[in-house]
Amino acid sequence: MQFKCRLKIIFAERDIKQGDFAKRIGISQAALSAIMNNRSLPSFPVAYAICEELGLPINEIWIKQ
Repeated sequence: MQFKCRLKIIFAERDIKQGDFAKRIGISQAALSAIMNNRSLPSFPVAYAICEELGLPINEIWIKQ
C-alpha cells in the first residue's frame, strides 16, 4: 500500500516553516523532509505528533494511492 504525503500543501496553506515544525514535534529537519518528499513513512509516534500539532486526522495528511 502506498501513500502520498500532503504536508507540503498543508505547510504552504498555513505558512509553516519545515525547520520550526520539526523542532515542535521532536524530529530532525532531514527526517521531516524525507517524510514530506515521500522518501519515508513516519513511525506511529511521529505520525501521531504531526496530526496532533496540525489538528488534522491522518487521512487528511496521507492519502492512500
